[in-house]
Amino acid sequence: QVQLVESGGELVQAGGSLRLSCAASGRTFSSYAMGWFRQAPGKEREFVAAISWSGGITYYADSVKGRFTISRDNAKNTVYLQMNSLKPEDTAVYYCAGRGGGVSDRGERYDYWGQGTQVTVSS
Repeated sequence: QVQLVESGGELVQAGGSLRLSCAASGRTFSSYAMGWFRQAPGKEREFVAAISWSGGITYYADSVKGRFTISRDNAKNTVYLQMNSLKPEDTAVYYCAGRGGGVSDRGERYDYWGQGTQVTVSS
């Protein structure tokens, strides 16, 4: 069992940066692939980024490639999402998720989800 708690979301101006964190409980965190997803008001949840259990494989949505970086520290049971050059269209609730297999951009393949953290980018 893994419990996930996101933090770091806040109001930021366009062009700014934020780093989201997702702290995991449970001994098996280091064996899980982790992902970040987001959901804007009135829109479906969408994939943002994912990272393999070792950190050796990362995968990004085209909309964030080159601006966002996913990373993890298995010693701290934490996964991060560094977001640079933020745009108003990045405004959403951001969720981290974990799964016992490889990286995936499919939300339904993830077993564990956090409660989300709000990111608001003003223009």
